[in-house]
Amino acid sequence: MATIDRQATTLALAHALSAAERGLAVIPLSRTKLPALRSPHRDDPEPTPCHGECGRFGHGVYDASTEPRRIRELFAAAPWATGYGIACGLDPHHLIGIDLDTKSGTDSSTALRELALRHLFTIPETVVVLTPSGGRHLWLSGPPDVVVPNSASRLAPGIDIRGAGGYLVGPGSRTEHGVYGTAPGTARLAPAPCPRELLDLLLPPPRRHHPTPSATGQQGQGLVQFVLAAHERQRNTRLFWAACRAYENGIGPQLTTPLVRAAVRTGLTEHEARSTIASAARMTAPSPRQR
Repeated sequence: MATIDRQATTLALAHALSAAERGLAVIPLSRTKLPALRSPHRDDPEPTPCHGECGRFGHGVYDASTEPRRIRELFAAAPWATGYGIACGLDPHHLIGIDLDTKSGTDSSTALRELALRHLFTIPETVVVLTPSGGRHLWLSGPPDVVVPNSASRLAPGIDIRGAGGYLVGPGSRTEHGVYGTAPGTARLAPAPCPRELLDLLLPPPRRHHPTPSATGQQGQGLVQFVLAAHERQRNTRLFWAACRAYENGIGPQLTTPLVRAAVRTGLTEHEARSTIASAARMTAPSPRQR
């Protein structure tokens, strides 16, 4: 077992150094996927917040580095490490991790596709890391002036976000559940820019306000016009998007008939239109915990 662990540590260091060459700051991880180095302040009677200012190792992502010498020192201080973490939110990639989990029976991949349809974005071709449990990590690049927070299942059940202050388990890491690896054809890709529509969803939501009746009328007319402007391949997608916006803003029931009429004028049947609007109503309905 000791030989296997030494081999895993050697491989983890090699993978970490390779990631650093691509501008990704790394730290050593244990088999539990936690930072391998414990905080040097754990026994302090009154620990004070420290992000590495003390000069010692053991500050989690604040230890992360792209410098080969420092990375070797980190791994030398943690010879039990069998993996490495990639810090998110740092230059030059400002990495954002979309963690699609498979636990608890959630279908996070379908949830992400539904979000993409609902908010009119597509996930670009990018680095995909396969987890031992069957999940996936999508790597995206964010703007340098935007701080994406970490979250768990806020976007949708089973979708966790790794942003500033978080980290992703790097491909080649060995954990107690297995080995992480890149999906075929994605290993040498750079993290693709995060679609603006998705980025908006990842940021903390603004405070809500109730629209005035006049604003509601203007918004409803704008959604109807959005549907009327659809080309043949956009008809259902535009109708679904407009219906989602209508229900999210509390005007779905009032706008159903105008949206159906607009959709029929673009070439959909009334049955198709009403079915799409019903799907949007179900999608935007609050969960029992939110009611």
